[in-house]
Amino acid sequence: MAWDEWEQIKADGAARQSTSTRLNQLAAAAGGSRAGKPDMASSPAAKKAAAKAIDDDLEPGVTRDGKHAAEATKAAVKAFGAKDGHGWDTSGALKRAHETWEKQVEMLLGRLSSEKQALSATGISLQNNELDIAARLARQSRIQGI
Repeated sequence: MAWDEWEQIKADGAARQSTSTRLNQLAAAAGGSRAGKPDMASSPAAKKAAAKAIDDDLEPGVTRDGKHAAEATKAAVKAFGAKDGHGWDTSGALKRAHETWEKQVEMLLGRLSSEKQALSATGISLQNNELDIAARLARQSRIQGI
């Protein structure tokens, strides 16, 4: 790679970093919003769409691809395994690595499920909080008695 190419790559990276969201800075002071956009990251419709995408695409895809990888790994373990009393060390190592990977896939599926449930319940939770606060304020309000 030529020096000029390297300098261009660094300049492009710096430009992307300056225009991207940075996690180590405070939000804009204009009422907690940036450029007139509200703080909430998504609308109820966007949350519903995200939960649907997890249900329709991500979970089935992870399950399908996990099964495919399991079949391919089992075939490799068998191919490297002992046939006449001698086998490759790779077989046992691959088997242990696959067991760890299967646990990670299970954890990912669990996380996707909990995220889906959280996305679905967020609107209900916020609405319940608002109703609870309104009820508490109504009990304490002196204006109602007038």
